[in-house]
Amino acid sequence: PPGNAGRAPGPPDGGWGWAVVFGAFVSIGFAYAFPKGLAIFFREIQDFFGTSYSEVAWISSIMLATTYGAGPISSILVNRYGSRPVVMFGGLLCGIGMISAAFCSSILQLYICVGFITGFGLALNLQPSVIIIGKYFLKRRPIANGLAMAGSPVMLCTLAPLNQFLFDNFGWRGSFLILGAILLHCCVAGALFRPIGAATASVKTQVTEKGKDALKGKIIEDAMEVSSPTNVPMENKIEEEGENDCFEKINQYLDFSLFKHRGFLIYLIGNVLMFLGFFAPIVFLAPYAKHTGIDEYSAAFLLSILAIVDMVARPATGMIANSKWVRPRIQYFFSFAIAFNGTCHLLCPLASNYTGLVVYSIFFGLAFGMVCALLFETLMDLVGAARFTSAVGLVTIAECCTILLGPPIGGILIDTFGDYKYMFIKCGAVMVLAGTFLFIMNYYNYRMLAKEEKERKTKEEDPKSVRTENEGKNNLNKDTTQDVPELEPLRKEQEVKKEINGT
Repeated sequence: PPGNAGRAPGPPDGGWGWAVVFGAFVSIGFAYAFPKGLAIFFREIQDFFGTSYSEVAWISSIMLATTYGAGPISSILVNRYGSRPVVMFGGLLCGIGMISAAFCSSILQLYICVGFITGFGLALNLQPSVIIIGKYFLKRRPIANGLAMAGSPVMLCTLAPLNQFLFDNFGWRGSFLILGAILLHCCVAGALFRPIGAATASVKTQVTEKGKDALKGKIIEDAMEVSSPTNVPMENKIEEEGENDCFEKINQYLDFSLFKHRGFLIYLIGNVLMFLGFFAPIVFLAPYAKHTGIDEYSAAFLLSILAIVDMVARPATGMIANSKWVRPRIQYFFSFAIAFNGTCHLLCPLASNYTGLVVYSIFFGLAFGMVCALLFETLMDLVGAARFTSAVGLVTIAECCTILLGPPIGGILIDTFGDYKYMFIKCGAVMVLAGTFLFIMNYYNYRMLAKEEKERKTKEEDPKSVRTENEGKNNLNKDTTQDVPELEPLRKEQEVKKEINGT
């Protein structure tokens, strides 16, 4: 707004920011918990349409993959329109998708309504909520991220028994209608995302940079016109300018130079591998409990136990990550959380009764909360707040492939062997491998950063050595030029040109 034009661009680290955290709490909660809460209906939908485990698992997979794969679109819309309208439009799409799903007559129609439409609406809720927290917080950002990410376990803790209650009273079609109405609350959460005054400063900076670039371009063009004997055809210039404008427009919303960033590439590879086994255990936890003979409400209560522990783990992890001992090396903490998560899945087949599944749910909730609380904080630690919007979009589009394949691969293992333990072992092994990879590569990255920083300080403290090196290079070039006889005609030609020009 024009009245906010003079506002300082720095993050306020409080004030209305806590209302923004509450809005992000609701939006992120629905984005993460809703695909998992739908697992309550999978057994009934499977019987209703006569499908297999892997076919029903595609519902959650398509929804999660669309939520992550639409990350670049969400980032572009946030850069263009801001977080508030994007989240409100996403909440509207979620409601439309679930209400439409109540009238579906085939599993393919559920893929479209629940998977694509609702998943795209959740994507428009997730990324803007994470991005706007980085604009409102800097010093307290890990705590704010931890509180916002706690929305996922709170919503899961509520949705798991609520979905079972809705199914018992209204069936899965009536439940989808009510859930569509509940998802419209994302529109209310998006209304809390008031724009911050940093946009004015960024626009001024862009205008200044564009002016400098235009001035440099003008100087270069004048120099080229003076030095070159022939002018470049205008058609070629127009084509090159059109290509550059197109590339600049794309790069304005998605910074592809991040693929040259060493820390970003390490994070990307580790996360793509991790998501191959991240969501499948939580999707199949309730069906696994029913398979072992546990009643429906007790099976749904396992998700509630997981969510309650997750609810405590996320803010606690945020406070630990914000401490002076952990924050400088937060990437190691993230690697440990992933490996710990995988270890829980490897030990899950040892749980042969309900008590064992309760213990597994407690440790799984702790590990799951640690990973989710650090997921975006570690990315922002690597690339900075300025490039975070583009980084989130690029990461989510890369992760959507493994997110899409994870639960169906688990369903195929269940259909093939008739046992859930192979699915848990696969997910655990993949996540332990991802955590080990991130730990080793982050150690290498920290060593390289320390080495580069030391070299930079050495050059700043001893400018004489840099000057001596440059003088040595110039002397070497002169000596080489004098010693080579083939360059004598060229030197004479240059002297003749200087005399002609009056030099």
